[in-house]
Amino acid sequence: MSVEKAGIGNSSFIGAYAIATDLFTILSSRATISEEKLIRDTLETKVVRSTVDGSSLVGIYTVANSNGILLPEIADRSEISNLKAQLEEVNISVIRTDLNALRNNILANDKVAFINPEYSRKEAKEIEDTLGVEAVRMDICGYSTVGASNVLTNKGMVVSGELKEDEEKVIKQFSSSVSQSTANMGASSIGLCTIANSNGMVVGYETTGFELVRLSEGLDL
Repeated sequence: MSVEKAGIGNSSFIGAYAIATDLFTILSSRATISEEKLIRDTLETKVVRSTVDGSSLVGIYTVANSNGILLPEIADRSEISNLKAQLEEVNISVIRTDLNALRNNILANDKVAFINPEYSRKEAKEIEDTLGVEAVRMDICGYSTVGASNVLTNKGMVVSGELKEDEEKVIKQFSSSVSQSTANMGASSIGLCTIANSNGMVVGYETTGFELVRLSEGLDL
């Protein structure tokens, strides 16, 4: 297991440009070859390059776990075909929703998907079917943008603020390890500052040593 600090395209908000599972990482076309190598070596996964509607912000528009990938309707056919060709074993679906910054609104691992409560029942079912997990509608630390504000892997979870008692009770049904931290020198949007799985974590280069320790411990790395 390893932990590294890095940036993508001179941005320390690296979670906006990639999303990782235990089996694969989807990485923005904006990343350099050296950045790709660091991510691949740290997370120990296959890396697939992609865009969404031509945007390099694949870590904002895409949500994934080891079972599936969910894309917003703005993704074009060539982008969908590219992912299907390189990840044949993974269920890939497109969802029509107004909350199309999927990663911002969905926090998933291979056991659960915490989702923005504003998703409809139909949308929640589509999320469950694609990712193969239960979708739980809830705010986390009082925010509905659960994916942007928190980090979840199969080994642990880190939240960006103070959990309410009812939120903590629900989360602990799915994750035995829950801790709190910021990243990138005080940023609360820790989901957009990190790329993490069970094998390792790459976090924005502005992250302090204290934050790095808190994130690593929370994700059991």
